[in-house]
Amino acid sequence: MIFQPEAAARWLAEAIETGNPLRGLPDDLAPPDQAAGEAVAIAALDLIGMGACGVRLLRLPDGTLLAGPMLEGRLVAPSAPIARAALRHPDLTAAAIGVLAEDLPAEGYAMPRFAALHPALDIADTRFSATPATLPLRAADLGGLGLVVAGRPRQLEPGLMRVLIGPKGVRRVGQPVDLLDAFAAAAHAARRLGGLPAGALLVVAGLCAPMPAEGRVAADLGPLGKVEVGFV
Repeated sequence: MIFQPEAAARWLAEAIETGNPLRGLPDDLAPPDQAAGEAVAIAALDLIGMGACGVRLLRLPDGTLLAGPMLEGRLVAPSAPIARAALRHPDLTAAAIGVLAEDLPAEGYAMPRFAALHPALDIADTRFSATPATLPLRAADLGGLGLVVAGRPRQLEPGLMRVLIGPKGVRRVGQPVDLLDAFAAAAHAARRLGGLPAGALLVVAGLCAPMPAEGRVAADLGPLGKVEVGFV
């Protein structure tokens, strides 16, 4: 039987619109693979008329890459405190945002050109009452998109850097990150999903091990700059 993403998308679309969590999807509507899950996420946004402003790529702790749409309404400023009670099962990681300087067509292999890069903190979350147990469901769940805290833009090229992240005021351990590789993987995912126009966003998340979303967390992404967020 051919999987029909529209049927599963109706369930997800209702959860996005109402904010009410899904307990799960019926077995016959569960996406069979990650690509089918991505199709469910895109179909759900189409149903509610919500357009994506880019693509977000989350690297999970085991190295698995999870691609999904980036939504403008999920970008928040560092100055805005975030209500912890509004989050279900958040995972906080360091991230970076690239603003495309030119179209990223579906065909091609070249690295994208960026008008600006932002340091960021990614707060992955879910539309389900419990974190989905399978990768196809996590892909359908907008790739785990929660909120993305964007820092000040910088004019520089992605490269090697060291990420320092942890509770503000506490000594933090640095983790090496190759931002060039991260954005190359995000560009590949964006091309696979149809490409992006100039001005769209490429978000690379999971640049460190997940940490609790509580208190005040600060990240130093070296030449990319610093960003912090507080939870209340």
